[in-house]
Amino acid sequence: MTNTAPIDLRSDTVTRPDEQMSAAMAAAEVGDDVLDHDPTMRALEERAARLLGTAAALWVPSGTMGNLISLMLHLKRGDRFLVPRGSHVLNHELGSAAWLAGGMPDPLEWDAGPGRPKSETVRAQANGAPGYDRLHTTLLCLENTHNGAGGSVVPPHEHVKLAAAARDSGLRVHLDGARIWNASVALGVPPAALTVGVDTVQACLSKGLGAPVGSVVAGGEDFIGEARRVRKMLGGGVRQGGVLAAAGLVALGRIDALAEDHDKARALAEGLAEIGWQVTPPQTNIVLAAVPDVRLIMERLQAVGVQAVPMSGQVRFVTHRDVSKADIEEALRRIGKARV
Repeated sequence: MTNTAPIDLRSDTVTRPDEQMSAAMAAAEVGDDVLDHDPTMRALEERAARLLGTAAALWVPSGTMGNLISLMLHLKRGDRFLVPRGSHVLNHELGSAAWLAGGMPDPLEWDAGPGRPKSETVRAQANGAPGYDRLHTTLLCLENTHNGAGGSVVPPHEHVKLAAAARDSGLRVHLDGARIWNASVALGVPPAALTVGVDTVQACLSKGLGAPVGSVVAGGEDFIGEARRVRKMLGGGVRQGGVLAAAGLVALGRIDALAEDHDKARALAEGLAEIGWQVTPPQTNIVLAAVPDVRLIMERLQAVGVQAVPMSGQVRFVTHRDVSKADIEEALRRIGKARV
């Protein structure tokens, strides 16, 4: 990358297929996934289910659709669901949880740490006073890693307590695991260790793993059967989807490489701190920096060719496979030189 080219740290969604992934897409065995179940799509779904510790999985075009399908099948119109404050399903899915799934979200505070409620909080909020005129609380929706909290992780022992609290309160559990692969690598545990006790989980292939399109939603066989119907209802049924599934299979072989993105995030955070920025030490590949004037800093970053986004009243940088360690060093040089 030249010194004049922009350094894109807006998101790990900006990654592009490399030669290996493009070749796999070009050579993919395909079929009509709606009529016959595309063979490469089937292979991807079976592999994803094994990794996530579920009976079955379904490819979907986006993580938002995966979350929406789950909420539509878990909620009846007017049902209340509990979700940590700042979660993606609340802030970044255009109100589809209420608009299309018909759910009434109730945010939970982060009283156990960034992005994490305590299990006691779940129990207290779930067990409201009875009565026909009260909201029916039926679902707990978790997020791991929590994007709005700077890619924070929920460790297995806390996750199990949260899932148990939901179960004991008669709630189902959906996990938005868009970056569950990052959580798995950061914690040094298999992805399936982070889905214990959930009914459903959504996981993205198009973020740090580098696929151009796609996520998976996973759960029991009956759920996936219904999810396939809802996916078609929402316009997500594809034909020769193996072209995209092939990219997903390559992506699932790259989970361990996410550790490099975490290393780059730590280097970025440390460098920003050295030049006076107030930075939260990252747990994964997302760096949040508190600044006095987000809009002004965003303009100055853009002027020096460093791309980021505002989030949670801070500036968010995301490292990914298409940004090298040298790019991180160059970004820090530009930021320091410009006195951003």
